[in-house]
Amino acid sequence: MSEYLVYLVEDEENLSEVLKAYLEKENWEVRVFDNGQDAADAVEDKPHLWILDIMLPGMDGYQLLKTIKQNEDTPVIFISARDQDLDRVLGLEMGSDDYLAKPFLPQELIIRAKKLINRVYGTSNQEQKKIEINQYVVDPIGRTVADMEIGEDALVDLTTKEMDLVLLLTGDIGKAFSRDKIIEHVWGENYFGSERAVDDVVRRVRKKMPRVHLETLYGYGYRILSS
Repeated sequence: MSEYLVYLVEDEENLSEVLKAYLEKENWEVRVFDNGQDAADAVEDKPHLWILDIMLPGMDGYQLLKTIKQNEDTPVIFISARDQDLDRVLGLEMGSDDYLAKPFLPQELIIRAKKLINRVYGTSNQEQKKIEINQYVVDPIGRTVADMEIGEDALVDLTTKEMDLVLLLTGDIGKAFSRDKIIEHVWGENYFGSERAVDDVVRRVRKKMPRVHLETLYGYGYRILSS
C-alpha cells in the first residue's frame, strides 16, 4: 500500500508521464490532472502533496494554489517554464512550499518532494520520542501538541508552519536558532519573503501555547527554555 498520495497537475502530457513514473518509483500513489479546474474539484481528497504548474488551462496555478491553501496544512510544490523572480515570490507568498523552474531533472523534483514530505509528515522509520514541556506533550510523529492541563485529548490547533516551528525548537530545548535557520526549516531553502514571517508564526505559537517560554534573542532568533 502506498504511504503517500501525490496529486500532479501538469498539462504537458510527456512531462507528466515522466514525472508520474519517477514519483511512483518512491512507492507513492500518483494522480495526474491536465487542467486546473479538474484538480480544484479534487481538493477535498486531501492528498499529502500537490505538485502543480503555474500555466494551466481552465484555471491557472495561482488560482488553484489559493483553492488548495484553504487547507493551510497541505504542502505544495510549484513548477513553471517561467524562471522569473516574480513568479517565485508570488507563489511562495501565496503559500507554496517550494518552486522549480523548467527545465529541471526529475530527480531534483523527487529530492525536493521527499524533503518536503519528511519535513511535514516525518519519516516512518524514525525513532522520535514525545517531548513534555510545561504540561504540553509534543508528538513529532503524529505532529500534534496536547494540552495536558486540559486533558490528553485536548490538542492545540496548530498550522503546518506553527507545528514545524514547535518541532524545531522543542527538538533541542535551550538551543538558540537563528531566523535564517528557522526560515530554512519551516519555509524551505527557496523562501524569498520577509523575515517578519518568522515573528508572525512565533506570535501565533505564543498565543496558542502560553505556558511555553519561547524567548526572543534580539538580533538573532528564538529558543524555547525548559521553564
